[in-house]
Amino acid sequence: MEYRRFGRTELLMPVFSCGGMRYQYKWQDLPMSEIPEDNQRNLEKTIKKSLEIGINHIETARFYGSSEIQLGQILPKLPREKLIIQTKISLEEDSKVFRANFDQSLRYLNLDYVDLLGFHGINTPQLLDYTMRSNGCLEEARKLQQEGKVKFIGFSTHAPTDLIIKTIKTNEFDYVNLHWYWIYQNNWEAILEANLHDMGVFIISPSNKGGMLYQSPLKLRNLTQPLSPIVFNNLFCLSHPQVHTLSIGAEKPSDFDEHLTTLSLLPQAKELLPPIIERLENHAKEVLGEEWLSTWHLGLPNHEETPGNINIPMILWLRNLALAYDLVEYGKMRYNLLGNGGHWFPGQKADKLKEFDLTQCLTNSKYKDKIPQFLAEAEKILGGEEVKRLSQS
Repeated sequence: MEYRRFGRTELLMPVFSCGGMRYQYKWQDLPMSEIPEDNQRNLEKTIKKSLEIGINHIETARFYGSSEIQLGQILPKLPREKLIIQTKISLEEDSKVFRANFDQSLRYLNLDYVDLLGFHGINTPQLLDYTMRSNGCLEEARKLQQEGKVKFIGFSTHAPTDLIIKTIKTNEFDYVNLHWYWIYQNNWEAILEANLHDMGVFIISPSNKGGMLYQSPLKLRNLTQPLSPIVFNNLFCLSHPQVHTLSIGAEKPSDFDEHLTTLSLLPQAKELLPPIIERLENHAKEVLGEEWLSTWHLGLPNHEETPGNINIPMILWLRNLALAYDLVEYGKMRYNLLGNGGHWFPGQKADKLKEFDLTQCLTNSKYKDKIPQFLAEAEKILGGEEVKRLSQS
């Protein structure tokens, strides 16, 4: 395993982290008596495999269903000083509720303290206000630090890049969990800002949110040869020293295996990545056109400025991926979250496009005449049943 300094925490962080949202039994709180023995055994084997290969960062959250209570059965049996345990607590208007949720986390985890406490989802200005205001969640988290129950404080986010940067610039946080990978590089400026503030940088679910790469279409597998899409994406992310760790949401012990092949390739990243990236980019240009690829995002309104709250930038991005790389199943999963993802995935899809006139909101886009047609095409390719966030399942 390779380790990187996790910003000002000074923790030596493995470049892969063991994310805790896929090996648990259910997405609801359950007593241990209702959790099948085989599921618990699988979770414990997964944690043991993680530690055997040097991944000592175990990451979970209060609302990852039964994850915490199941982890609490094995964590006390392990050498605590060798573990880096992170949980995340959702922001609340009432910081006392935030505190109560943290206390529940610590009870479930069966621990005296966590190394990393993350504010789960600073995704909107209002949630940032819940964090920063007098008697807010940050003040409560500082009390937890003083009580020895928390070592370092960070935040996770699905927010627009400008809000992430605003949050980082408060200089109140030791690390950030954010999205950034080959198909979605928008948050690079936020990563650079985090580096300026000497914060740890944790990439959320790159194999899942980065394209559901564990079930990649044949076209993408061919384009990333001689690497698998998972290994290519890992290598792309970790070739940037500004990135410290990538989350692996393992469901079972063997899920680590493919990721581990990345480690021996890191010294060759400068030779391996450029031809693959060139192939990917050239193929997208052939399919979508070079001018569209370089300018499609300019002048687009955000969903709050769009009739029907349609999330035009997100839908066009998913259409690009579906057409260029056959990432249709990924696109369906993300597209059908629109309208059902709350502040984690805001805006609406284009299923009611005919009800709205987008002329005025598209005034600043050079593609204003084509975009309605492209949105209708995306609905045809990606539309379907609504998808719930995992925590709503």
